[in-house]
Amino acid sequence: MYSIIALIIIVIIVLSTMIKILREYERGVIFRLGRFIGIKGPGLILLIPFIDRMVKVGLRVVTLDVPPQDVITKDNVSVSVNAVAYFRPFDAAKAIIEVENYLYATSQIAQTTLRSVLGEYELDDLLMKRDLINHRLQKIIDEQTDPWGIKVSMVEIKHVDIPESMRRAIARQAEAERERRAKIIHAEGESQAAEKLREAAEVLGRTPISVQLRFLQTLTEIATEKNSTIVFPIPIDLLTSFIKKKD
Repeated sequence: MYSIIALIIIVIIVLSTMIKILREYERGVIFRLGRFIGIKGPGLILLIPFIDRMVKVGLRVVTLDVPPQDVITKDNVSVSVNAVAYFRPFDAAKAIIEVENYLYATSQIAQTTLRSVLGEYELDDLLMKRDLINHRLQKIIDEQTDPWGIKVSMVEIKHVDIPESMRRAIARQAEAERERRAKIIHAEGESQAAEKLREAAEVLGRTPISVQLRFLQTLTEIATEKNSTIVFPIPIDLLTSFIKKKD
């Protein structure tokens, strides 16, 4: 009785080491007596018990959170920057054979590259040229991980932590820039208004009667107000005809 139970247990163990099932996004790197013989999957995989060994590799995109890195920018500002990288194994054999732990190795490469690349930029470029920096980070990391069978598809800077003193300086700079633009806009408005007044004066100068009409219009506007006394200058041209008749 005990021998039958033991035999059943042995058969179950042998079958468990012999039969493997891989999902659609998985591949199995097969080693026979330590020698690489090929990649299998997905589906049902049959192995030679105690001779073949399979290492499972996932082919889905991996999201790697790069921890905050202390970076000194080109203009000597100390900032803390973190990022996120997206990669996936495109060659399961290389991901197992060429590197011991491709997840850890890719994480270390991403951290060192982040520090070295961002140190080449000034703080303003780091804040304003993220798309350019992200593309450069992706290209450099992808070139370094390509021999491992790893494809880095995207690297994005998530957050740039700036010292409080630098934040206040940036805020003052932004406020000064807004004031400068406001003064420029105001000066341009004054210049345009002065130009229009000059053109109006030229028109009025060519037709003196229009000046008198303007005076009368102004008098009408003042008369609508509740003023008891109105002092209004009378152009001398209006009195010329009366002076001539008196002479």
